[in-house]
Amino acid sequence: MIVFELICPRHHRFEGWFASTGDFEGQKDRGLLLCPVCGHSHIEKLPTAKIGKHEAELLPAAHEDPATVPGPAQGATRLHEIINYVLMNTENVGKDFAAEARRIHQENIPGRSIRGTATRKETEELLEEGIPVMSLPIPPQGDWH
Repeated sequence: MIVFELICPRHHRFEGWFASTGDFEGQKDRGLLLCPVCGHSHIEKLPTAKIGKHEAELLPAAHEDPATVPGPAQGATRLHEIINYVLMNTENVGKDFAAEARRIHQENIPGRSIRGTATRKETEELLEEGIPVMSLPIPPQGDWH
């Protein structure tokens, strides 16, 4: 099973679970994918980045009580905390992300938490190989405060 982060033209973001990248593409081509917020059928996958177990523990659990989920101001603060943590605790491998994630996954090199960039095709290939990756809203380095 592969989990993709998806987005519609109105910028509603949501998850989709698929048997494979081909399954996603097939459902998309047949118009079976709809935004759960607005019902739009033009759905795209967002780029992804690999994070380690440590970073994943910082992300809110899907089963959280809605009353405890932070509002917009607290959410923005929390997002900045997560981004800062990821930036401080991962190695930026840049455009070598896909190759480096593959080497780590295949245990050809010691495991570590990495971040970087990957093309849509590279991301799809990593997911098809069972290499977990996740997109993160990390701004370009020049925008870090």
